[in-house]
Amino acid sequence: MKGNFHPADTQTYRSKDNKLQKQKSGYMMKTQASNSEIVVALDIGTTKVCAIAGRKNQHGKLEILGLGKVNSNGVLRGVVSNIEKTVNAISEATSFAKRSSGTDFKVVHVGIAGQHIKSLQHRGILVRDNDHTEIGQQDIDKLISDMFKLVLPPGDKILHVIPQEFTVDNEQGITDPIGMSGIRLEANFHIITGQITASNNIYRCVERTDLQVADMMLEPIASAAAVLSEEEKEAGIALVDIGGGTTDITIFQDGIIRHTAVIPFGGNVITKDIKEGCTVMTQQAEKLKIKFGSALAQEVYDNRIITIPGLRGRDPKEISEKNLARIIQARVEEILDYVVWEIRRSGFERKLIGGIVLTGGGALLNHIDKLTEYHTGMSTRIGIPIEHLAHGYNEQLSSPIYATGIGLLLKGIENMEKGKYAKAHQENIEKGSSKKVYAEEGEDMGPKWYEQLFKKTKEWFETEPDSEF
Repeated sequence: MKGNFHPADTQTYRSKDNKLQKQKSGYMMKTQASNSEIVVALDIGTTKVCAIAGRKNQHGKLEILGLGKVNSNGVLRGVVSNIEKTVNAISEATSFAKRSSGTDFKVVHVGIAGQHIKSLQHRGILVRDNDHTEIGQQDIDKLISDMFKLVLPPGDKILHVIPQEFTVDNEQGITDPIGMSGIRLEANFHIITGQITASNNIYRCVERTDLQVADMMLEPIASAAAVLSEEEKEAGIALVDIGGGTTDITIFQDGIIRHTAVIPFGGNVITKDIKEGCTVMTQQAEKLKIKFGSALAQEVYDNRIITIPGLRGRDPKEISEKNLARIIQARVEEILDYVVWEIRRSGFERKLIGGIVLTGGGALLNHIDKLTEYHTGMSTRIGIPIEHLAHGYNEQLSSPIYATGIGLLLKGIENMEKGKYAKAHQENIEKGSSKKVYAEEGEDMGPKWYEQLFKKTKEWFETEPDSEF
């Protein structure tokens, strides 16, 4: 009859309901796991502070979840010069990223740059006890840890130790010695150093916004991860990141970083030249550079006259577009002179088959790629950090100004996948730190913290009784 249920039908509905509950439970677990994989990059630049939250999707592409970008007023030539202004900018940028991504985060991967960055080459030697055992990762780690014992000028610290070629028992040119046998293991290292105070100020600014620094990476290395292909790194290429305060250079050859350098000139110097050459305000000079500027004066054909409003009670100013281009070209050529000098100093001038890749905010200047080709004699392209992004990304991200941020994100995900910080993160959670790594939004850490601390204290007294009591 209509409306009657057979017992078997009741069992069917119950099984469907159980299945639905399991699917919901699995979805919730998957969502929580996805949230735990979120990585956040923080690019503290001279002109902007940018926070980008993202994760790797099932296809191995980078999915951008949130973005926050604000003007930076507390950084001068890549170095923090005003703690309070930098803290406010970081707080505002990360707040935008949290709101746009819909998640909360406590850990960020930060970039470092500035004219204090230096690089040097050093050779390490390890004499092994047994030539019958295979060379393992622990041997390479031992060589790398020895590099951190180098004596540096006062106030400097080692930021990165990058292995280049290895030599096993006088057999040279080995890129990966793991699995080989040998007594004497040698390696050439590219070592990047920076000022302790510069990195400490970055840590201090980030921690004052209730965030934790997972790692600190040289910004040009991060930019290279975002805009260079493996083929270009293998062929030999120079990445030139023209930022607001500095121009960073990274040279690759045979897939290995060969040279890094920081030039203390960037887009802000061009703006200052326009301000002085055209006798206008700084904001007007910046707008002139962005809207009408060209790095190559001979590409300006119609030579329009640009009219700028004068100060109160004064006549407007008229500026020739060709004269504006001449001012910009003169300063860009000076920056390129330093770039060429660094490339020659590296010894790889004749080995850069891929030429030069320009990125950073300065790469947005009209015809800067043509001027670079004319000035250096090397093929040049503009590096846009969209190669690793998943489909449907925000059009705003297809700009060279986000190369460093997206590169920091890629490197952060890579390090997380290697489990580089897994132990530290686990210890953080076990200790009940208020800065738990990737805490879920709205998660209450208070009771768990107290219970874990009480449990740890109780276990300690039970296992280590004091003999005096």
